[in-house]
Amino acid sequence: MLRTLRNYVFWAYERGSLHYDIMVTAILLFVFITPHLWNYNDRPVFHLPSQVMVDNDGSGELVYQVRATDVQKEAALTGNTDLALRHIIEPIAGDVRIERYEVVPGVSDNHPVAYKVWAHR
Repeated sequence: MLRTLRNYVFWAYERGSLHYDIMVTAILLFVFITPHLWNYNDRPVFHLPSQVMVDNDGSGELVYQVRATDVQKEAALTGNTDLALRHIIEPIAGDVRIERYEVVPGVSDNHPVAYKVWAHR
């Protein structure tokens, strides 16, 4: 019994044998079944905006600052500023709910430079 177990650990069985097939089957079961049993909290990242700053507002809440050009590009695709902000922030913060956002105006003109977003998980 110990010899069989040792041979499994050191992968000592020849290819095509019954024990080799059992080891391969066990590995495949582990690979395909464990993601359904355990949540690894991994998500694919489809795109990351060029610049998103994350800051603490002092009360423990995180504030995300997103460039206005990134929001405008995304809003042209989605048709909604709230949805555009959420699409930009989610790859960084995960699944979030936007509480509120503010437009940060430029210094010399009133064109928006950035958006400050308060979002919660």
